[in-house]
Amino acid sequence: MLMENDPYLFGENLRPKWYNGELLQLASDLASRLLPAFQNSMTGIPFPRVNLKNGVVDEGVETCTAGAGSLLLELGTLSRLLGDPIYETMARRANRALWSARAKNTGLLGNVINAKTGQWVGRLSGLGAGLDSYFEYLLKSYILFGEEEDYLMFNESYNGFKQYLRRGRTHCNSGYGDHPLYVNVDMHSGNTYTYWIDALQASFPAVQVLFGDIEEAICTHAWHYNVWKRYGLLPERFNWQRLSPDVAFYPLRPELVESTYLLYQATKNPFYLHVGREIIQNINAYTKTKCGYATVHDVIDMSLEDRMESFFLSETCKYLYLLFDLDNPLNKQFSKYIFTTEGHLLPIGSKLRTKPWTDEEFSSKPSCASSFGKESLSGDSVNIPYVAKEAPIFKPNITQPSCDAIDEARHYLLPLRTPYYLQLTESLGLKEL
Repeated sequence: MLMENDPYLFGENLRPKWYNGELLQLASDLASRLLPAFQNSMTGIPFPRVNLKNGVVDEGVETCTAGAGSLLLELGTLSRLLGDPIYETMARRANRALWSARAKNTGLLGNVINAKTGQWVGRLSGLGAGLDSYFEYLLKSYILFGEEEDYLMFNESYNGFKQYLRRGRTHCNSGYGDHPLYVNVDMHSGNTYTYWIDALQASFPAVQVLFGDIEEAICTHAWHYNVWKRYGLLPERFNWQRLSPDVAFYPLRPELVESTYLLYQATKNPFYLHVGREIIQNINAYTKTKCGYATVHDVIDMSLEDRMESFFLSETCKYLYLLFDLDNPLNKQFSKYIFTTEGHLLPIGSKLRTKPWTDEEFSSKPSCASSFGKESLSGDSVNIPYVAKEAPIFKPNITQPSCDAIDEARHYLLPLRTPYYLQLTESLGLKEL
């Protein structure tokens, strides 16, 4: 995309003289090989595995919500570059099928679904593993493509998070009560389902920044950062009731770094530079080896495993680099680009806001008619209606003011007011260490 859209973003021309669309052709070939996973599904939910050589779909039918519903940015972009709606059609069909399966009483989604029957296998509803990027992509797809239905689905989902998942005081930086926390709940009842929160939920503050809920992002980030401080690294699952890891490994994940980077971009508060420095220091202290950086097997004893996940270089290091490279061309025009869930850049602009086909290709778009908690939120029909506030009108390459500004006096103070920050550190047992 950068070669086609902005080859001089980083100075020298990114597009080789010999290049003639070969990468786009390869992307089209790969996406076409994935199509049987969508086309062989009667529910619209893609099967999790397909043989890229012969197109045979694996018999395994259980897939996570995030896996089935985090395809729209890439496939939609490909469709709009090629002028072929098939890829975006399949991705939107999957998103709508998942949305239609949400629980009747709460409007929440589970974390694992049977792609063949459309029935939920996992009832856990939360913001971490198995669900995170589905909601991320609803919002980012609206920002990139400007399709109102994506915003409406995200907005209603966000209201549901506040209603069923959120615990603690009403406001992040005012009022009384425990520090706000988003917990895992049962998708049908909204009751607490587990007492652990996983490390992937640390990416949610970045989504909240993009949605304009800055104060809430500050609070969510502060909780995950202080769990990091408790151990020096972020355990994969942290039990917020027992104040101990349920799963203690740390595979060099990027989620907390990503949220730190976006919060710095939104607030310019140097607190987030200090957070980034501490993350770098701890990664170097605990994970650096002769040949790279290793997954930490246990954050209690800092024992290591003989592996380094690919997302460490493609995301963790990238966000850390961008956090401190203040003069990076990307940071100077941050509103013109958006990151995919894998940390790849896509340009925001009229080129991807324009469909080279008619809306009749998406004739199954659901209508907007109901709200969270209503009986009409049945999960049985594909065309389930939804409701939300009217989507804001975005202009290409222009950032719209959609959130309350952080007052200037707070740019150099703790983003989370001192009494609340001390309350949080005490609640996580940091004073005892």
